Amino acid sequence: MRRVIIAFIAVANLGSGFAAPASAAPVTRSPSSSYYNWTGFYVGGIAGGAWGTADASTSTTSVPGDEFGPLAIASFNSAGPQRITPDAFLGGFETGYNWQPSNFVFGLEGDVQWLRFNGSATAGPLPINGTPGTFFTLTSNASVDWLATARGRVGFAAGNWLFYATGGAAFTTLHGNFLFSETLTGSSENASVSSSRVGLTVGGGVEAYLWQHWSVKADYLHVDFGSVTASGVDAGFFIPVQPFTHTMNLKLNIARLGLNYHF
Repeated sequence: MRRVIIAFIAVANLGSGFAAPASAAPVTRSPSSSYYNWTGFYVGGIAGGAWGTADASTSTTSVPGDEFGPLAIASFNSAGPQRITPDAFLGGFETGYNWQPSNFVFGLEGDVQWLRFNGSATAGPLPINGTPGTFFTLTSNASVDWLATARGRVGFAAGNWLFYATGGAAFTTLHGNFLFSETLTGSSENASVSSSRVGLTVGGGVEAYLWQHWSVKADYLHVDFGSVTASGVDAGFFIPVQPFTHTMNLKLNIARLGLNYHF
């Protein structure tokens, strides 16, 4: 039993940064030692989840001689806002560089990750106001299959721990599809958009050395990509055709774990 206790104390001392036999005075590793120094390049893998909103809106305006009339236009617009709330698993890789003067750490980090962020929302069938027995349907779909960020990091190192805030630019391609159909004339309208987006991201996290060269991290990012717009016309039997405008606003929340190798 005495040998077991002595072995346990020795392992605990090593895990907490001591490098001496139990019978000798403990020698601590300073935060500036090479083992805990964050300065240098690193690469690693990341995995986690993404959730957020890709809210869509569809609107139309009354034009002279249109096929629907003001009451129908009002009912279309009232159903136009649609809330899309997808979530997805993501995985990818990251790389970066840190500078550590004293306990402060400054760095640059970039990452690329793949995900299947896909969702849709449907309003209808809803009655077309003022026209008994007729209905319309609005459907919006949003999808994202990749995401990249380029960020700065500012942190504070305490022993083998690093606490940091981060912010910078985010990049993706947003795909949106919109469909309007109605039973008054049997016509429909559809539009789509595929837009490369540059947005802003902010967040924070914590990272810790597991052993020499290797660290594990957990972080959170909020990303705002702004709005995209698409336009289409209802291909009805009346002239002029009915114009439609669609917008989609993409915001994401990302929670990730990472494992990095430091050179």
